[in-house]
Amino acid sequence: MLDYITWAANPEIFSGFVTIRWYGLMFAIGFLIGYELVAKMFKHEGAPERWLGILLIYVVVATIVGARLGHVFFYEWDVYRADPIRILYIWEGGLASHGGTIAIIIAVILFSIFVTKRSPLWTFDRLVIAIALVGGLIRIGNLFNSEIFGTATTLPWGFMFVRSREWHELYEGQAVHPTQLYEALCYFALFALLMWMYWKKNAEERPGLILGVFFIGIFLPRFLIEFIKNDQVAREATMTLNIGQQLSIPFILLGIGLVIYAMMRPKVHIDFPNEFADEKPVKSRR
Repeated sequence: MLDYITWAANPEIFSGFVTIRWYGLMFAIGFLIGYELVAKMFKHEGAPERWLGILLIYVVVATIVGARLGHVFFYEWDVYRADPIRILYIWEGGLASHGGTIAIIIAVILFSIFVTKRSPLWTFDRLVIAIALVGGLIRIGNLFNSEIFGTATTLPWGFMFVRSREWHELYEGQAVHPTQLYEALCYFALFALLMWMYWKKNAEERPGLILGVFFIGIFLPRFLIEFIKNDQVAREATMTLNIGQQLSIPFILLGIGLVIYAMMRPKVHIDFPNEFADEKPVKSRR
């Protein structure tokens, strides 16, 4: 049995005039598969096909902008306040999933108001299934970047991130928890659970149930894994609960509340025509 795993994967797939990184590829694959999954659900329930492209734009913009601003304001505001232009330097790294979550919530509410004219829960209950998959793939991207790893461990699956300067500075010669993999496995398991709830148990007939399970399934593992994760910023060293844990608690409570709300209300009947809604033809002007 191995005492540890030496991780020396190159974060770049191709380097030249254009650099392609595993992180970006995982991000792109997640959105492509996620788009197809949501399209299948929209078609299953007879929603207009044109909603898909609009929702994709809302979610992509919200994810990137929200995750970046989440890192800026939650983790390193003192740094970026002194040099605001660096907020735009996304290539330097620095994305926070909690910020992305908040931005997506706002985006879906706006999408519901201006596009679907339905309760935001309708969109959330379909969208978060794909987001669980995307979250797992992004953590695989973090693994290839040798970032967001855990504290030292003697477990046989501990990783030595030999390409990481942070690992060399803090844990030279010691294996650490591959917390990226821990989170990825949790998110993939959540994705499988949500797919089962939607396609086998018709959980979408209880608005808010899938969203509530998603919040619990994403942020409860995140809260627990943070106990063995390396500090993201120096000021976390003096905290009982780090920033990620503090930000996770409201989402866990919200998830529990949504599950209770959904289970206490009667089911909503949904037709499943398995075809996109026909768009009304545009009347020609004479």
